[in-house]
Amino acid sequence: MVVDTGGKGDLWMDAIEAEKRGDREESLRVCRELVIGEPDNSDAWMMIARMELPAPTKGKQEMPSLVQTAKSVTALKKVVQLDPENRRAWDLGGTLLVDHLGMMEDALIWWEERRGHAPTEVTPLIEQVSILVRMGYYEECADLIEEMFSPEMESVDGGLRMRMGRVSQTVSKASKMEEDEIFRPNQPKHPRWDIIERLKKKKPISQGLFLMLFVAPLAFFIGSASMIFIGNSGWALPLVFIILLVAVMVISRLSMNLLQSINRHALDLERAIDYETTTGQVCIPNSIRESPLYSSLMKGKMPAIRERVALIIESDEKIPVKWDLSIPMLQD
Repeated sequence: MVVDTGGKGDLWMDAIEAEKRGDREESLRVCRELVIGEPDNSDAWMMIARMELPAPTKGKQEMPSLVQTAKSVTALKKVVQLDPENRRAWDLGGTLLVDHLGMMEDALIWWEERRGHAPTEVTPLIEQVSILVRMGYYEECADLIEEMFSPEMESVDGGLRMRMGRVSQTVSKASKMEEDEIFRPNQPKHPRWDIIERLKKKKPISQGLFLMLFVAPLAFFIGSASMIFIGNSGWALPLVFIILLVAVMVISRLSMNLLQSINRHALDLERAIDYETTTGQVCIPNSIRESPLYSSLMKGKMPAIRERVALIIESDEKIPVKWDLSIPMLQD
């Protein structure tokens, strides 16, 4: 609630004016002063959360540091406490917790709290399923997916429905890939660690490179064969184009399972990093941490994640072998 009378109202207008002229530091300073006298001002807390992060740009977006991210999340917690209907705050907080801090347990709790305020909203379920898949908890996804597609949930637009379909397919593919044995990075004797050790010099193949090396040659072969078979009639070129387009789409979709299998060692190490950022403890052997594989994965992480991992490594506290992810949905 924003008070628009007296000095507090003037402060809020000052904050807005500072933001309009691009003076984020002044806007942040004013809002901090405002919430001291008016701690229930959710708008001011939301502005603090936004001003703590780097300014959006039309070019390359600067990513927040660990301190910036932590301060923004703290402010966002105040926002959703005061104004649970602020979807922008929920979405931003969820993104920061997962992508910039790697705190999967906290993110699960975050979205569970959102479900408490919006039980028919689909987004919290999508986010929770995505987290559980990353951590290797496939069985726990089943009930959430069933609930996500239930008629009781609110209607969604096409984009969100596509996300629902993608996350459901991801669960299916990932569980099939690990149907023999699910990798638990906190278990130092797990057989997948030996495979990662053996392949630690092999960086993951990007989807673009894989499509160029695998899909493109197959598509070229199909296109050439189609031209020979169809001939040089007037309708041959558009027909071959359609065949080629369909072939690329089908081959690309079917080949993704192969790419996932090729990159399995990298996906396993990604999970190990998630385990470390979630627990604040280490599980990755030093021999692997010094490898080209680990370096390539960390290079793609957000600055805040890299800062957190450096602090976690410095603490050198081991993840207990019996550690298990705390899943709030199963504790209700």
